[in-house]
Amino acid sequence: MMKIHEVSRLTGVSVRALQHYDNIGLLPATEVTEKGYRLYDDAALKRLQHILLFKELQFSLKEIKTILDSPDFDPERAIAQQIRLLELRKSHLDDLLKLARGIQKIGVNELDFTAFDTKKIDEYAKEAKASWGSTPEYKEYEQRSKGRSREEEQELGIRLMAFFKDLGTIRDKSPSSPEALALAKSIQDFISANYYNCSDEILLSLGESYAAGGPMTDNIDKAGGKGTGEFARCAIEAYVASKK
Repeated sequence: MMKIHEVSRLTGVSVRALQHYDNIGLLPATEVTEKGYRLYDDAALKRLQHILLFKELQFSLKEIKTILDSPDFDPERAIAQQIRLLELRKSHLDDLLKLARGIQKIGVNELDFTAFDTKKIDEYAKEAKASWGSTPEYKEYEQRSKGRSREEEQELGIRLMAFFKDLGTIRDKSPSSPEALALAKSIQDFISANYYNCSDEILLSLGESYAAGGPMTDNIDKAGGKGTGEFARCAIEAYVASKK
């Protein structure tokens, strides 16, 4: 059995995130001592691996919980999908590295942008999500996005990221400030209007993923400055709390 701080050091997942996973039933502690210390066994760590796997595939925490709790969940199929996605990403990075080395060596002779194409990665990730897409929110997203072009999806992503850029400009203020609360509400309203019904519970899960590290946090911090992902999480928590 491992204590929560040991699990955090082993996995790189913050103690705060592990506590949240426990509170929402995503990763319940195997045992809680009389003093309130959370303990985790090997089965819990294996479940955490799958949680992190699906986060890489850009699933929300609510979606991940539904998948892992499903009686037809197949760990082997899930791992096979992750391996394939990593292989595609590795191939993409190899192509970029080859292009960069070529430019370094001989300069830019041809305007070749094929190395920047992530279509295969995007399509496979979408297929992987569809294979597990049993939640009402994901089905709603699939239905809404069916008629949109890739350019339209990218435009929505740019518009969503603009909210994080605005959050970055006020991250020196309290996450409970009127400006921060308004932007948290804007994020929820935008997701509900364009992707799926974003309940307060889902918004809180998204907030955790915004600050949990990885590509999503990197993109948010790039838009609004370092620490914007964490500030977004705090602003969302403050916004949901203000509604009660």
